[in-house]
Amino acid sequence: MKKPKWIVEKEQAKKASAAETVWLFGLHAVRDALENPAREKLRLIVTKNALDKLEAAVAASGMEPELSDPRRFSAPIDPQSVHQGAALEVKALDWGSLQDRCMGDGIRPPRVVLLDRVTDPHNVGAILRSAEVFGACAVVAPRHHSAPETGALAKTASGALERQPYLKVRNLADAIQELQKMGYVVFGLAGEAEQTIDAAMEGVRDRPVALVLGAEGPGLREKTRETCDALVRIEFAGAFGSLNVSNAAAVALYAARG
Repeated sequence: MKKPKWIVEKEQAKKASAAETVWLFGLHAVRDALENPAREKLRLIVTKNALDKLEAAVAASGMEPELSDPRRFSAPIDPQSVHQGAALEVKALDWGSLQDRCMGDGIRPPRVVLLDRVTDPHNVGAILRSAEVFGACAVVAPRHHSAPETGALAKTASGALERQPYLKVRNLADAIQELQKMGYVVFGLAGEAEQTIDAAMEGVRDRPVALVLGAEGPGLREKTRETCDALVRIEFAGAFGSLNVSNAAAVALYAARG
């Protein structure tokens, strides 16, 4: 019996995803990936100078590095990348399910960041870094219309990509509803909201809180807005109240700390 087209396409997408690899670059990103036992590492290309700096991490990883001439760096990455003589081919990390990652540690109320079509890898990398600093359980984004795990994202994240779960979900509204069933209060960040995030946090600091941020310009989609428990804004002085999405995430995480 012939398989339906949608099943064939789903299986093909799953195989393609499993075969995909990512090239990380830069001393910091490569070192953190080498030291991450959960990261599947495939190929390491380094200059002699970079190898000297990464010697301990390379030894611990058990990888056999390929030495490259710094003037003709052989890794298949953008020649404009600031690679510092180090590039590592890896498989994307599997962080597991939303429920597993967002239950919290039982010590403090969990915080989660959700991104609605934020596609710039530098912004997402910076958000992962802030999420790690402020102890968030995860950064969640839809599988489509989001920043993929790339070398540029990893470099901006400055090591946080190896430690801060970056979960991809099929549907963001469904993920919000799943968090709400887990007891989360979900706040969507919107510049025109009447309530400030500080006021909204009063009385819920001991509860799980999720913060939803949209892409710069369009902001949150209508379906996302409708699914959130409330819309909130970051209080600002003067007439100018616009922040880059990664800066907004850092400020919101600080304001929402438990």
